[in-house]
Amino acid sequence: MAKERSIFMGPRIRRLRRDLGLTQVGMAEDLDVSPSYIALIESNQRPVTASMLLKLAEIYRTDIASLARGAGDDFNAQIAAIFKSPLFADLDLSPLEIQDFGSTFPATAEAVIRLYTAYQEGQMALADQTGGESTGGPDPVSEARRFLAARKNYFLEIDSKAESLAQEIKRVGGFEQYFADQRLRVRRLPSDVMMGFTRRFDTHRREIVLDEALDGASANFQLALQVAYNEMTEVIDDCLAGTQFDTESGEKLTRRALASYAAGAIMMPYHAFAKAAKTRHYDLEALGRQFGASFEQVAHRLTTLQKPGQEGVPFFFIRVDAAGNVSKRLDGAGFPFARHGGSCPLWSVHSAFKKPREVITQWVELPDGERFFSIVRTVTAGGGGFGRPQIERAIALCCSSQHAHKLIYTQDTDISAVQPTPIGVTCRLCHRGDCLARAEPPIGRSLLSDDYRRPSTPFGLVDP
Repeated sequence: MAKERSIFMGPRIRRLRRDLGLTQVGMAEDLDVSPSYIALIESNQRPVTASMLLKLAEIYRTDIASLARGAGDDFNAQIAAIFKSPLFADLDLSPLEIQDFGSTFPATAEAVIRLYTAYQEGQMALADQTGGESTGGPDPVSEARRFLAARKNYFLEIDSKAESLAQEIKRVGGFEQYFADQRLRVRRLPSDVMMGFTRRFDTHRREIVLDEALDGASANFQLALQVAYNEMTEVIDDCLAGTQFDTESGEKLTRRALASYAAGAIMMPYHAFAKAAKTRHYDLEALGRQFGASFEQVAHRLTTLQKPGQEGVPFFFIRVDAAGNVSKRLDGAGFPFARHGGSCPLWSVHSAFKKPREVITQWVELPDGERFFSIVRTVTAGGGGFGRPQIERAIALCCSSQHAHKLIYTQDTDISAVQPTPIGVTCRLCHRGDCLARAEPPIGRSLLSDDYRRPSTPFGLVDP
């Protein structure tokens, strides 16, 4: 007789029980076992047999596949991704050993995930201080950026919940019907009535009110954002659990970023969007038409395709105004350039304002020889009517040159013959002495005396 297969899945059983609002005694009665047996299962001191899985699925009408495999696969993939870090390069860890660790000791594995994430945040905080971004005090914006970057701008729990919500919204026929089923009405009002707000949730009147000047993609995003705030607060809280912020504003900015992440995930569900991105070779405008999203929303979403085992091209994103101020950074690749770059005038993100709404591509090379491919275009915020204020910004979506062949923008390019534009992270960290665009001398380099000669570059530098 074949031996019945059993697996350890204590944390998943405990979460299922809590989601159902049951005590261990209550679940034991339902399953006709002892409460002590449930306690042993939840602490991974007893495995869950196939017959027990079937009983769980039958009694609680739970998807047995997702209970037995899905969550475990994602969790193990997260653990495996961490152990691929150069930090552990000298350890001979087999894939089977890592999988057994995640399955047999899930609580310890979760602790490893949290510790590694905290380590990543610490490294980024140190890089910010040494890279010229230290402000002499707590910086809420940097706190939020570090939180996102340490996790490569990917949140499994948010994507999973958003995918199920997206399916439900699609099933009922769209956002407005989804809200109608919850006895909520969606209304659009003139901008002067909205008094400076684009969206307002009136709980007394059971209304979600939008500024009628919003375009289709922006209106969809605001409705998706309201879904996120209504349905995903606990998931967002879980993502923030255990993180200590130096400032209240830092926590609020991070919470807002996670809500926006959730809204984008509802509009562009992970699996469907990742598949479409690969099929369309990351054509941002085509993806925008397919998912009813703006160019900027698609660019945001592309930075999040980092699900272990189902990754897309790793991108980082940056948004600047005409004065060069960076208003947003999103990094799904862990590139140092994403944390500090953006001020080099040789990068096309700054010249894009001369060609509004035109897609501009560029190959760039940093002083250390690392090459990137960037996709740049201007986007407009505000407007929507005559006399309405608006602002134009430029956004850049960049990937390492090793991934550039996957993009539609390089299909007719002989990549081996490309001559990249030499750029720097910032002038203070770039040691190219022959740059005409230099605004400051680099750190640690001495200036030539110009008593008898004046170089053609802004700063003559003594050879290192």
